[in-house]
Amino acid sequence: MEPVTIETDRLLLRAFTSADVDAVHRACQDDDIQFYTPVPVPYRRADAERLVHEKLPSQWAEDRDYTLGAFRKDTGALVGSYCLTLVSRGVWELGYWAVKEQRGQGFSVEAARAVCDWGWTTLEVHRIEWWAMVGNTGSRAVAERLGFTVEGTLRSRGIANDGKPHDWWVGGLLRP
Repeated sequence: MEPVTIETDRLLLRAFTSADVDAVHRACQDDDIQFYTPVPVPYRRADAERLVHEKLPSQWAEDRDYTLGAFRKDTGALVGSYCLTLVSRGVWELGYWAVKEQRGQGFSVEAARAVCDWGWTTLEVHRIEWWAMVGNTGSRAVAERLGFTVEGTLRSRGIANDGKPHDWWVGGLLRP
């Protein structure tokens, strides 16, 4: 599939371009993004270049991961990254991170809702899952505002960038 563009009241969601590399690099210097998401640590500019120029385009082409950058319409500033990733037939995972300075303004709920709505209408989806490391209360708050049901806690589900196993929350949102 070719990348899409989605508009909300305050945001433009689109594929990342070369012009976004520096903003992605700056955003991923945030300790929370480096701890709660699977980005390389330390996060170098070359990592942002590989992400934007190689990884994300190939994932769109392979129809397994659709990532969009969310940008404010008023300033053009990067808000975050929002994606749907294929888990199994009909099941996709919603993933996201938000730029530290853009948090707490409802942008993540707005962007994630738009991505989920796009998924319901475009993809064969009957369930969208959300996963977050226990302690990532911001991610959980976004998921709950979107209507996800937190279904449980998986003990020692994954090893984080600190090299240690951590518990994870899992939630689900069913086709409306």
